[in-house]
Amino acid sequence: MLLAVITLGGGCQSQNKVSFDGDRAYQYLLTQCDFGPRHPGSDGHQKMLEFLKSELEKHSDKVKLQNFKAENPASSDSLNLTNVLVSFYPEMERRVLLCAHWDTRPWADRDSDSSKHNLPIIGANDGASGVAVLLHLAELIARHKPQYGVDLVFFDGEDLGQEGRPETYALGSQYFAKASTGYRPEFAILLDMVGDKDLKIYPEEYSARYAPHTVGLIWSKAKELKLDCLVDSVGPAVYDDHVPLLQAGIPCANLIDFVYPYWHTTRDTPDKCSARSLENVGRLVAALLYD
Repeated sequence: MLLAVITLGGGCQSQNKVSFDGDRAYQYLLTQCDFGPRHPGSDGHQKMLEFLKSELEKHSDKVKLQNFKAENPASSDSLNLTNVLVSFYPEMERRVLLCAHWDTRPWADRDSDSSKHNLPIIGANDGASGVAVLLHLAELIARHKPQYGVDLVFFDGEDLGQEGRPETYALGSQYFAKASTGYRPEFAILLDMVGDKDLKIYPEEYSARYAPHTVGLIWSKAKELKLDCLVDSVGPAVYDDHVPLLQAGIPCANLIDFVYPYWHTTRDTPDKCSARSLENVGRLVAALLYD
């Protein structure tokens, strides 16, 4: 697959119809982190679910909770999990799916301090960043009709997995994919770990291989916007929420900066993220919806 060549330059100058505000998205990131760790079964998880539902209901009357049960791979306990779905302009046949995971990891198993390996993480980048971008986009989509109908899905249970057992990750995406037989958006984008101050996003290998048209759309638009945070060189394969979607025939590309030293550690905190990174990603997605 030939990817568009990205001209490295400063910032993003979008000419789309809406203005994505990175500071607004960053406030959404901070709000999530204020709930504390948001792993299934925690107080923060319940508070975050209530916040997501109430926030999205301000912008659409098509909010749906997709409840399901899953096993905690570490303890075999049964957990109550919830995907949060919201649709905009359901009358429009041409549709786009945007998604992120809203849960955080229950254990900091990659922390340099082994005494912290059983502590839950705040997940400022790994969880809150993608959700923050989607929440601000929900505000904009509700006010300005795009060229597609838009479906947002906030997946639960992405980060419960154990290394070496990919089936224990992306539980919400697995459930959504099985329950969404026949759902075929024109393209889909997963946002995961998009708030890093030193943001560099490469085409993820599974995305490039199985959703080349979606990757092409994204990188072509990034070239048009002169985004310096998207790099034209295929990156590593990452098992993430997009994989069950790809397996179900949904052409989903994963936007992820996987070179993040604070991944799955207690140091994944808001100070490692920036409003500028969120704004660049948000403007890119908005341009795909509106330009």
